[in-house]
Amino acid sequence: MTQQAPGVRMLAAADGVPDPGAPGVQDRFMVDGADSQGRFALVQHLFPPKALAAPLHRHHDEDEYTFVLTGRIGAVLEGTEVVAEPGDLLFKPRGQWHTFWNAGDAPASCLEIISPAGLEQLFRALGALSEPPTPEQMDQLAAPYHCDADLEATFPIVQRHGLVF
Repeated sequence: MTQQAPGVRMLAAADGVPDPGAPGVQDRFMVDGADSQGRFALVQHLFPPKALAAPLHRHHDEDEYTFVLTGRIGAVLEGTEVVAEPGDLLFKPRGQWHTFWNAGDAPASCLEIISPAGLEQLFRALGALSEPPTPEQMDQLAAPYHCDADLEATFPIVQRHGLVF
């Protein structure tokens, strides 16, 4: 059985833009795994000031590439803290503990490339929550995606930078 390539399409600038008034990081799902035959996914993260994107975590199956569009994105990458600005790329290889956040007092945005696709579905599940997950809920949500989260290790980062999760 041969697989057909997905059809050509265009995602206009206003398509899929989440509610800017909603709290926390908003995700604009641009290319899902179903669109790329599982090869990659592309998500735009829209951060309010001082918003944490995710707890300290690692995934075992995917590499992530975060390209900063606007603002300043802070990150902990395998224990090293960095700040990326527009045009910078953060590489988060599989198996590496990491987290990231808006390091500024103004909104920020980035493009997140996930390869192979699949982890974007965890972003959807987290985005559907009405409040931050408990450690147990986080473990249950992350397990099907071969992802580990460490909420305990996240809290000092949140406190140090005055972040909102």
